[in-house]
Amino acid sequence: QRWKNPFATWDPQDFCNISKVVLPMDMYWSPPVFILERVNGQNSYLDYVTVMHNGRFNSTQTFQVTLTCSLMILKFPFDTQTCNVSIASYLHPAVTDLVMKARRTAEEIMKCSQSFFLTDGEWRFTNVSIIEHIDTLDDGEYSVVTYMISMDRRPILYVLNLILPTCALYLLDMAVLFGPSSLEEKISFQITIILGSSMLAVILNNILPTSSNKPPVIGTH
Repeated sequence: QRWKNPFATWDPQDFCNISKVVLPMDMYWSPPVFILERVNGQNSYLDYVTVMHNGRFNSTQTFQVTLTCSLMILKFPFDTQTCNVSIASYLHPAVTDLVMKARRTAEEIMKCSQSFFLTDGEWRFTNVSIIEHIDTLDDGEYSVVTYMISMDRRPILYVLNLILPTCALYLLDMAVLFGPSSLEEKISFQITIILGSSMLAVILNNILPTSSNKPPVIGTH
């Protein structure tokens, strides 16, 4: 965060060329911000701010949070999700007190995020976009900065564990159905295939998120 306080300025030549000082956060006013999608998390313990001689304040705070995000898993496991991180301050109206702006462009934030995202997990970041808008709440207008994060799911694990075994079961089902075996052998083998398909359906149900309005295509078929 960066903001300017015109009442906290001084001439460095009058104070041994000291151009900046580090002070506790509670000594000066700081903009209170909230993450709207946050449901749980841990705040930072860096309760200090850097004050420059020209009245500019710099504050860096780290948050580890859990966010809510609406998922569309119709194309699972080849789906693309978009989650929002909205930062706002509902204590100061945007018209008279506080207007929030993003310090960096979307390209700079994307490059910085990729440098910190070092783990090769299930998701792959594809794009980050920034929307600066005004939100209306209780007859008041407040400034909000929303970061829209787009992610692609890595499908290779689900292809190997779900799609390929399912296709193999149904191909085997068709081969047995039109084969020269007797009726009793076909019925017993069909029951085995049904049990295997049921087990794959249970595995699929355990790994899918439950916050989607539509089931995935692989689960429907």
